[in-house]
Amino acid sequence: MSVHIALLRAVNVGGTGKLAMSDLKALCEKAGFEDVKTYIQSGNVLFRSQLSAEKAGKALDDALAKLMGKAPGVMVRSRKQLETIAENNPFADAKPNYLMVNFLPEEAPADALDKLVAPDGEEVHAAGHEIYVHYPNGSGRSKLKLPALKQATSRNLNTVRKLAELAAEMEDAGD
Repeated sequence: MSVHIALLRAVNVGGTGKLAMSDLKALCEKAGFEDVKTYIQSGNVLFRSQLSAEKAGKALDDALAKLMGKAPGVMVRSRKQLETIAENNPFADAKPNYLMVNFLPEEAPADALDKLVAPDGEEVHAAGHEIYVHYPNGSGRSKLKLPALKQATSRNLNTVRKLAELAAEMEDAGD
């Protein structure tokens, strides 16, 4: 069985889509996922499943839609994918908590950065299904505008690394 890391969009952020992590865990177990673990309150869940990443994400998104009234959007990645994302960080000198990885449901289009407005010196790099954003002054008050992020869910680099570590522990325990 594969270990999947699901990243939920628009959950427990800015008052939208409140979901207790205990409810998320129960929902995942009801959907047939095994060894379910959540990490922090921002909609991160790790689990084992026979389903492919795509099918597991769809099953979870559908279950969340029934519970919440609409599908929040679920991006599923593997441990190896998260490790590669962390290793390929284009802003190596950025503080990890000032670097956000924006996970997209599809590959970023070639023009993803064309409408970028970065008034506070933010740096942006698109790579496959992710867009990295370095916020030199932090993301909290940033006025960055980038339409390509509308369907994304963001995690800072520390969280990406921790999720990869937790997935590695699950994989090692399953051997």
